Amino acid sequence: MILYRDDAKVSADEAIDLYIRSTLGERRPIHSKPTFEAMLKNANLTITAWDREKLVGISRSLTDFEYVAYLADLAVDQQYQRKGIGKELIAQTQKRLGSSCMIVLLAAPKANAYYEHIGFEHNPRAWTLKN
Repeated sequence: MILYRDDAKVSADEAIDLYIRSTLGERRPIHSKPTFEAMLKNANLTITAWDREKLVGISRSLTDFEYVAYLADLAVDQQYQRKGIGKELIAQTQKRLGSSCMIVLLAAPKANAYYEHIGFEHNPRAWTLKN
């Protein structure tokens, strides 16, 4: 049974390990523990999925809770994928947002079909500016 929490303290090491097990580590700074510490500290809505003591999923968002939530990361351990955990992490995120608050995300190339499958609408107008 998977337990979903919005109050779990996740260490950078736990998160990095999960991101590696989920393949999201391919696109995240897994070699920078300080960056991960900041990512976890500064997200203002984080939902975690646990199989007993093992972190198996995370939804990490930045939001104002009324208009928009940027879903920065959705990661599920590969061994736990295709069991509805990602979908439930998003549902648990939505549950904590205002009724008209939208979720926005940038999908990894391999995840495009997944997000469409669970009801997200594609929007081609995303832009990024890197330092």
